Amino acid sequence: MKPFLLFICCVAVASCSQQKQNLNFLEVALSSDNAKIKRVIDSIDNYQVQIKFTQIDRKNDSVIFTDYDFQVNDSMYFYPASTVKFPTAVLALEKLNKIDSLSIQTKYYVEGDTIESTFAKDISEIFAVSDNLANNRLVEFLGFEAINQNLREKGISPVRITHRLGHRSDDLRTKPLIIYINDSTTGITSFILNKTPDELELLEIKKGVGYYENEELVEVPFNFSQKNYYPISSQHNVLKRILFPNNFEETERFHISAEQRNFLLEAMHTVPQKAGYDATTYYDSYCKFFLYGDTKENIPEHLEIYNKVGFAYGTLTDCAYVKDTENNVEFLLTATILVNKDGIFNDDAYEYEEIGIPFLAQLGREIYHQELNRK
Repeated sequence: MKPFLLFICCVAVASCSQQKQNLNFLEVALSSDNAKIKRVIDSIDNYQVQIKFTQIDRKNDSVIFTDYDFQVNDSMYFYPASTVKFPTAVLALEKLNKIDSLSIQTKYYVEGDTIESTFAKDISEIFAVSDNLANNRLVEFLGFEAINQNLREKGISPVRITHRLGHRSDDLRTKPLIIYINDSTTGITSFILNKTPDELELLEIKKGVGYYENEELVEVPFNFSQKNYYPISSQHNVLKRILFPNNFEETERFHISAEQRNFLLEAMHTVPQKAGYDATTYYDSYCKFFLYGDTKENIPEHLEIYNKVGFAYGTLTDCAYVKDTENNVEFLLTATILVNKDGIFNDDAYEYEEIGIPFLAQLGREIYHQELNRK
């Protein structure tokens, strides 16, 4: 706790010094007296919080980033949950861009399944309601090793995506896709055989004091060593490359067309009801934690949140670009928090609504209100 107490003292000194232009807004936000922030910060060791905030300034045609971190540590493991769907969606677009006979509107289904879909529909569902099956279909299209290799080649590291979401499957082979080439013919892709993943060796890779398996309590820490690994820094870097590709070298960018990128950005900020979902069940903030996560109010039209959330095993994560078109405000914010007071996993007793989502929502508001007043 000593380093954190020093951090608080620094905030107090800084906040008394006429609000310098390059003051660390993240530090100020975390020193808020708001109960949604304070109860987490006062017991920070219990929540495994990591935050990365990027201020954005524009000068002529240049975009300038100023990054601020709180407890960001690539070696400190957290379960990324559905945030891994973001790079999967992007890489699916990139692969489509290399195949002349396919487009985002191409219809297909996975061999052995009965659900017909299109790549556009899957990507829309991934961002609107975080659909697991939509993600898994794109995983069958790509293969795990291709996902990981393509990200690393673009300088996005560390990362390791090794399993499907929503159900446990140890099958290392992807399933072939049956693709409708036109109204009268179909094509079939070959399966991809992925290597058995090594166990991750990271801090906090074993968490808690127990977990439920087949309705029985196993009283040993839950082992995440074979799970997906997608830390805060990597998530933030993917988001930056999509929003601001010209800030990166050609080899670091995702090779998608302007049309594909526009489609992706539209999917990222479209709220569920505008994607055709029932607004009562899928309210605007259903998959948007920052600013509005703790309310079911509609998000104003001028406030666009381009993001991907994840929540599972007591871990909540959001990776977002927030843009206020009326007030000329924009910033990047990625954060994760673990809320599992009893230390038991798979018991569905996580403090998502009580602590986790309110913290992330208020964090977004604290940053946003400071940015509103920044010159």
